[in-house]
Amino acid sequence: MPQTADDMDAVAVRTWCSLALEALGREREAIDAINVYPVADGDTGTNLYLTVESAAAAVEAVFAAHGTGTTVPSLADAVRAMAHGALIGARGNSGTILAQLLRGMAGVLADGSGADQVRLALARAAAAAREAVAHPVEGTVLTVAGAAAEAAGRTAGEPGVEAVVRAAYDGACTALDATPGQLAVLGRAGVVDAGGQGLVAVLGALVEAICGEAPARAARVTPDVVPVTAAAADDCAADGPADGPAFEVIYLLEAGDEAVDRLRTRLDGLGDSLVVVGGEGLWNVHVHVDDAGAAVEAGIEAGRPYRIRITHFAADRVHQHRSEPAQRAVVVVVPGDGLSGLCAEAGATTVLARPGEPPASGELVDAIRRAHAREVVLLPNDAELRHTAAAAADQARTEGIRVALIPTRAAVQGIAALAVHEPDRSFDEDVVAMTAAAGATRYAELAVAERQSWTMAGICQTGDILGMIDGDVAVIGEDVSGTARSVLDRMLSAGGELVTLVLGEDQPDSLAEALEEHVREGYLAVDTVVYRGGHQCAPLLIGVE
Repeated sequence: MPQTADDMDAVAVRTWCSLALEALGREREAIDAINVYPVADGDTGTNLYLTVESAAAAVEAVFAAHGTGTTVPSLADAVRAMAHGALIGARGNSGTILAQLLRGMAGVLADGSGADQVRLALARAAAAAREAVAHPVEGTVLTVAGAAAEAAGRTAGEPGVEAVVRAAYDGACTALDATPGQLAVLGRAGVVDAGGQGLVAVLGALVEAICGEAPARAARVTPDVVPVTAAAADDCAADGPADGPAFEVIYLLEAGDEAVDRLRTRLDGLGDSLVVVGGEGLWNVHVHVDDAGAAVEAGIEAGRPYRIRITHFAADRVHQHRSEPAQRAVVVVVPGDGLSGLCAEAGATTVLARPGEPPASGELVDAIRRAHAREVVLLPNDAELRHTAAAAADQARTEGIRVALIPTRAAVQGIAALAVHEPDRSFDEDVVAMTAAAGATRYAELAVAERQSWTMAGICQTGDILGMIDGDVAVIGEDVSGTARSVLDRMLSAGGELVTLVLGEDQPDSLAEALEEHVREGYLAVDTVVYRGGHQCAPLLIGVE
């Protein structure tokens, strides 16, 4: 339903996020193709899509919390969720700047919904984004955002939000067309700014959400612009990684304002393309550097960095410009960095699932693309990811990739499937063998009870160790070792040939030794293998084949 002409509400925000995601989904490849600044790495459209996907998911979560559907969240709750989702999901230089734009808007819209508030929100967004960039450059998304805000400001005195958002969109379109004349690298490549193109798509979605119809001018690559070829991108790299830093470093950071001010100064001395966005203790840091370790160490000195992503530009260009994809690849979702390393050694492309932050479909699609293969086997390793993985598989299939989704429900099932993977077999035979191996693996997980609650095994108290077999609480214990032995006894009572133990980061080697001895003494001819799950993994994962 289109909104009234004089206000904005939570439903409009939800609609805006959904339409923006659709628009960026349509435009992603075209935006990637014209990405030559600040680095010609062809991922601006993808990064913007993943950023908005995270924002949209956060807004949907706020609506889902209302449950009955008879009420909706407040505008303040919706815009704050949108901003927070974009912040934690921001990818790349463009996504980080977009997150700050949305945060700037949210800070104003949380206090009101009329035309004056929207005008102010657009102005605050443009200013906040420019302040977040260490060295602003004209002819980029910052210029487009500023022009949108200025055009919206010229509607002062006109009633209704519709006039404001239409003016902002038109102003952004005009500014976008001018970017090749403002930034030399764009002019040489014959393209508009990719980040600005993405912002035009997002503002077009805002017009459609408010007015009930898409703007007359579609958010698309302008007619006189053609996608950049690999050769042209390499020619443009003189302004990018060929003469600039080798790595892109991104991480979320928990830190205070003063520490972040010091961090900005230090990172600015280490590299370029520095963007730090956020506030109130949570920040998203983006920088291009030659010394990735120093950039991470600077974050550690400032506070607690996590969700660290390091991309080597040269390797990324080689990957993107490979002429022939591999025949087959496996994409695996893993709950810890230890398992990520294990699966990577086996040749799989991994996606890290963080506690409380399951990967979105866009992240899975991105991993499928990175695998660069004609055929991909996808192992979600979590029953809750079934629909997300299915959506990612469907998206990848539209791009000509043959994808088989094996509905693994736990990491140990994924390990079992990966162990029997043979790329020399036919695709169907390989998928059948991997599916059979996963299905033959019972799984268990040990977790710490966060509160008193009823379970299938009785009432647990805060701090109890829960032994969950095939997703249900089967054992309640006082310590990890004793609970693990009870779980193993229950699982092995039905038979088994191989026990897989995956230890969490804080669990000692002595735990594995004790459990191996327990299996060896009580169950003849049953072998045991032990892996380290690493950071963010549960205390213990168990598989029985």
